[in-house]
Amino acid sequence: MLASEIIRRVRELQVRTGRQVADVLAGEYVSVFKGAGIEFDQVRPYLVGDDVRTIDWNVTARAGAPFVKRYVEERQLTLMIMADVSASQDFGSGDRSKREATAELCALLAFTAIRSDDKVGLVLFHGDVEQYIPPRKGQKHALRVVREVLAHGDTPESVTATGKRKGWRAWLRPRRRPRTPREDTSITRALEFLLSVSKRKTICFIVSDFLDEDFEHAMSMANRRHDIIAVLVSDPRELEIPGVGLVGLTDAETGKAALYDTGSVRFRERLAALAEERVSSLERRLRRRNIDFIHVNAAADVVEPLVAFFRMREKRSRR
Repeated sequence: MLASEIIRRVRELQVRTGRQVADVLAGEYVSVFKGAGIEFDQVRPYLVGDDVRTIDWNVTARAGAPFVKRYVEERQLTLMIMADVSASQDFGSGDRSKREATAELCALLAFTAIRSDDKVGLVLFHGDVEQYIPPRKGQKHALRVVREVLAHGDTPESVTATGKRKGWRAWLRPRRRPRTPREDTSITRALEFLLSVSKRKTICFIVSDFLDEDFEHAMSMANRRHDIIAVLVSDPRELEIPGVGLVGLTDAETGKAALYDTGSVRFRERLAALAEERVSSLERRLRRRNIDFIHVNAAADVVEPLVAFFRMREKRSRR
């Protein structure tokens, strides 16, 4: 993708998602995600019904009357977007690929967080961590996050540090390089990186097709410190294949190829059942570990699943 095309796509996403953020998502986001803690505001006279544990005994002693401490919620949050950029994300049977749907989803999340004056960070990963953008605030920063998701793998950039590499830079390769097949997804590796760079609690959206194994334990461990939300991005043709006769299919991540007879009704039904079970099983496994799950269809609107998720979280918080 040329630089001019990337800029055009970023601007297009900004315009298209801007109204959706303003009209729909901003209010839902604020009502669902609370601050990471509370901070002291002021003291006021004690009123009947106040929790005695909030009494400020020093002020009470000086004033000769009971006073309590008043706290306000620390509103500013940190949103971390972890986007899968493995080769399987380039698949798309419709107007856009899974990577393009991921970019739009990331744009919605980033612009919503920035509108709420929160920080946004980005981790791009496949078999390893490919790029890390530390959390910051501001419209320009949000645009950079979206641009990197769209442009990843097209233009090599140096990410080296001068002298001895330390901290998060030690996880990154000396140069960005194009994605190729046989780069299996490693969600565990990405979460290990998250735990190494994010000490404070973050809201973390993991956007992936989850073509990986044995990552649930790592997600559970990360969820103890952070608020982990799994977002599965799938294409309709991954869930159901039309009957078009013999078709050669290649696994984008392993490079394995085989010939299949899609004209067989039994084969198509078996494939559809396996695909449905994969999605259902993933959701069940994550729910058991108290990890929220969102399923996004790359060929459909990405706003509706987000809104449904926000409203579900809000209802749950009221219980």
